[in-house]
Amino acid sequence: MFKTPEAKFAIDAVREAAALARRVQAEMVTDALTKGDKSPVTVGDFAAQAVVGKRLAEASAAHGICGVLVGEESADDLRKVDAEKTLEQVTHFVRTIAPDATPEEVCDWIDVGAANPGDAYWTLDPIDGTKGFLRGDQYAVALALVENGRVTLGVLGCPCLEQPSSAAQGESGSLLIAKRGEGAFWQLLSMANDDWHPLRVADQTDPAGTRMLRSVEKGHTNLGAIDHLATAMGVAAEPVGMDSQAKYAVLAAGGGEMLVRLLSEDRPDYREKVWDQAAGSIVIEEAGGRVTDLDGKPLDFSQGRTLANNRGVVATNGALHEAALAALKSIGA
Repeated sequence: MFKTPEAKFAIDAVREAAALARRVQAEMVTDALTKGDKSPVTVGDFAAQAVVGKRLAEASAAHGICGVLVGEESADDLRKVDAEKTLEQVTHFVRTIAPDATPEEVCDWIDVGAANPGDAYWTLDPIDGTKGFLRGDQYAVALALVENGRVTLGVLGCPCLEQPSSAAQGESGSLLIAKRGEGAFWQLLSMANDDWHPLRVADQTDPAGTRMLRSVEKGHTNLGAIDHLATAMGVAAEPVGMDSQAKYAVLAAGGGEMLVRLLSEDRPDYREKVWDQAAGSIVIEEAGGRVTDLDGKPLDFSQGRTLANNRGVVATNGALHEAALAALKSIGA
């Protein structure tokens, strides 16, 4: 299963990057962190992107796969004089995978992700879910292949997600993959030889039973409007709180029925970044769900680094999608 060079690269790269992110989290996220100190996630972001950039360059040279990577990070800041300590930390963690790596090589590998999107490109969020990562909670490594504006392959590495069907913390973690037209599957992140298990969304059809997967982080959505949306739909079920694209994994596995990214009142013109939605969206769709923007339009990944033609995101198990769109319209979202 998933024997193509693209799938093999994506699975191996995400597994490796997720293990590295977990290492950074274990060593750097402590009770001694000051409020607002995001240095662990900074180090983790850079280190994970360096590893994926390195592996993509190798896979592209060896197998001729697409070598264009649109990543969240750039090494520009790491090359500054006052960033020497951070670069040392990033290099230290990258050397756990590439022992001979130099700081210059690490920066070059990070900048593999500085490419501009074309007809075909990979997109990477090296650590999706900053607050979850810093709490020692849920986060994800998200990698996807986009071709002609449509996601064709997506992989999610969720180091703290024991099983995708539940938001519960766990040691083993989960790895999810979806390929367009071939379904979505998961296996234990820590067991590369484990069986692949099919993913399927929940069959809930009653809006009252909708379990909404809601972000703990408040910066990118309008939580008050989500309350209004739940009321408009008649939702009675308890929500599931968690950050990152790990939510997408749980929805795809039937552990919830709906998630929404509404526009914050202070950022009405915000448009989603491609790396925040690509991998998670195809996992949900290939598990039988549906993903659109708030107006019901498919997500368009052909517009550069953002979903410039889309407003927000709504993802459901499919059966509840029209009810969700109608409720969104009723509250003026």
